[in-house]
Amino acid sequence: MKFLIKNKKLFIGFFIILCIVLGLISFNRISPSLFERTFGFVITPIQSALTSSSKWIEQKINAFSNINDLEKENEELKIQLELKNQEINRLQQLERENEKLSELLDASSRYGQYSTITSNIIARDPGNWYENFTIDKGSNDGIEKNMVVLAFGGLVGKVEEVGPNYAKVSSIINGTYSVSSKTLRTDDEGFVKGDISNKGILKMDYIDKDAEIKEGDEIVTSHLSEIYPAGITVGYVTEVHLESNNKLSKTATIKPAVDFKHLEKVLVIDKGKK
Repeated sequence: MKFLIKNKKLFIGFFIILCIVLGLISFNRISPSLFERTFGFVITPIQSALTSSSKWIEQKINAFSNINDLEKENEELKIQLELKNQEINRLQQLERENEKLSELLDASSRYGQYSTITSNIIARDPGNWYENFTIDKGSNDGIEKNMVVLAFGGLVGKVEEVGPNYAKVSSIINGTYSVSSKTLRTDDEGFVKGDISNKGILKMDYIDKDAEIKEGDEIVTSHLSEIYPAGITVGYVTEVHLESNNKLSKTATIKPAVDFKHLEKVLVIDKGKK
C-alpha cells in the first residue's frame, strides 16, 4: 500500500496505458477475453459513477448559473419597479396640484367681484395648524396689510405684515382677533374667534339668546366688518348653548370651512378693488 501511494503517478499512468492497449486489442474482436470481461465488470460501475457525478456537477453548475441570472433579473426588475413607483408618485402629485388649483378657481369664482392674487404658502409657525404663515407674494405684487385671505371652502384670515416679496398671514383660528359674522339662514349675528382651548375650532359669541341659530347653520361674514367682505363662508355650527354666566346670550361652536391642517395655496383679495 505504501508502494502504491508513493508511486501513485506511475500506477495511474500504467492504468491508462493498460486501458488503451486493451481497447486496441479488443477493437477487432467479437468476443472479449476473460480478463477484459473482468476488467469491464470492475471499471463499468466506476465509469457509471463518474458519469453520474459529472452530470450532477454539471447540473449544480447550471443551477448556480441560473440563480445568478435570476438575481440579476430580480435587481433589474426592482429598478424598473422603483422607476414606475416614482412615476406614479409624480403623476399623483400633479393630480393633487390640479385639484388644489381647481379648488382655488372655485373659491375665486365664488368671490369673482373682487380682485384676487394666487399665492403659495412658503413657511408657517411650528405646529400642526396654519395659525400664522408666510406667502410668496408681497408689496411688489400688490399685497397690502389687512387684505383678506381665502382658500377652498371660505375664510382663512388676513394679511398682518407685508414685505417686497412676501407677506405674513394671521388666520382666524389663532384666537387673536374676532370677525363680525352671522348665520346665513336667519341673519343672527355674533363674533367669531379662534378657540384657544380647542385648536382648529372656532367660537361664535354674543349671539342673542332668542336667536334661532342651530346645528348645521352656515356662518358667513356680516356687512358690519370693516375688513372682510360680507358673505364669505366662515364655517358651520356644530353646537349651540346658553352662556352659563348670564343666560342672556348664546355661544356656538363652529367648524371652520377651510382645512387649516393642509393649506398649500391661498387667494388674497382686496374688497376695495373690483
